Amino acid sequence: MTISQKQKADKLRALHNGPDILLFANAWDVASACILERLEFPAIATTSAGIANTLGYADGQQITSLEMLRVVSHIARAVSIPVTADMEAGYSTSAIQMHQVALQLIEAGAVGLNLEDGEDDEARVSETQAHVEKIQAVKEASRQSGIPLVINARTDAYWATESPSANRFAESVRRANLYREAGADCIFVPGMKKIDEIKKFLQESPGPMNVLGGPGAPTIEELKAAGVRRVSLGSGPSRAALGLLREIASELKSKGTYERVARYMIPASEVNAMFSARKKSADQKS
Repeated sequence: MTISQKQKADKLRALHNGPDILLFANAWDVASACILERLEFPAIATTSAGIANTLGYADGQQITSLEMLRVVSHIARAVSIPVTADMEAGYSTSAIQMHQVALQLIEAGAVGLNLEDGEDDEARVSETQAHVEKIQAVKEASRQSGIPLVINARTDAYWATESPSANRFAESVRRANLYREAGADCIFVPGMKKIDEIKKFLQESPGPMNVLGGPGAPTIEELKAAGVRRVSLGSGPSRAALGLLREIASELKSKGTYERVARYMIPASEVNAMFSARKKSADQKS
């Protein structure tokens, strides 16, 4: 049974408040998204860096919004579970532009987005009011379309090269609370890894929080116990896939052997079956 886009949005929002912590091993193309769906993840999150890299761009809004949305659209139509897209800073400099991008994101089939206040490849953060207005623009697009996009508002105040405050923690809390008031469903503070600091953050900014998982981060059990509702891996999986390719190629070139490719490759029959199932589902919908 297929569910509507609105139902997917409602499901994604509910997952932020359910009994289990929401985990995202971020996808960067249709194949990676389909693998995650087959592993029974309840939703898919994309990585902006992973998608940009596959198309030959560095991260940091180097890719155009249309190119990003095209990939998001392919992913959203390939899986039956909710898809939330990393839209960086919205590929926009104003609330008017953000409203249009949000409508395009909905048209692409996504039901949520990451929206960050970082600028210049996370070197600095935007004015707080400017980001609040972008969040409000997304909310208005949601009302207009009838698809309530789930907003994961990210603040880079904690790890930006140039923070607007000497107290990065306090600035992150201040921004988080303003973003929640503007309508954000979850707050993402990349770089915050100390469990005591995460607990304190949730005391001062109650509500769903997204932590960036990976090396140096607390375990999922520790984060769940602290009250964290969402953990994502960002571009980690896509970069790990590139690292594995480098290892496979280096072994082939230096040793003339195939141990790594033999260990990690998915059988062709399984991959073909995955996409055959996708085509069958698409045919049934049409």
